[in-house]
Amino acid sequence: MAEQTATPVTAPAAPSAPEPTTLWVERTGTRAYTGRSSRGAEVLIGSQGVPGVFTPGELLKIALAACSGLSADFPLSRKLGDNFDATIRVSGDADRENEVYPQLDEVFELDLSDLDEEARERLLVTVQRAIDKVCTVGRTLKAGSKVTLSFDIEA
Repeated sequence: MAEQTATPVTAPAAPSAPEPTTLWVERTGTRAYTGRSSRGAEVLIGSQGVPGVFTPGELLKIALAACSGLSADFPLSRKLGDNFDATIRVSGDADRENEVYPQLDEVFELDLSDLDEEARERLLVTVQRAIDKVCTVGRTLKAGSKVTLSFDIEA
């Protein structure tokens, strides 16, 4: 009689969490930086008036608008289809005396002409709830955030 051996069965490995994205900026010239991510993204940052760059304040506003758009994308695509058009305009003047943006205003531009008034209202309520619930940037701005700074100095 042949001897039987059992082959151990191993459970498939649980999917590992993706590595956290590392973010940094590097100085590339006088009042000019390039923002980078470990995923390979880049954004040019500089002073107002310099062509081809965003100011840090503009990036803050864009982050807010993009977060709102991403937060609303699922409920909108579920109702309007995957190919809907949307533009989120964001503005807000800086209070230069205090160096803050006291108010940021977003305008979500959507074509809802194919929906009746009741369906539009329901969708807009759903979109607002989604943004209020999952837009991390907007939630952080509304709540405020502790910011720390340290220095790594070569002596």
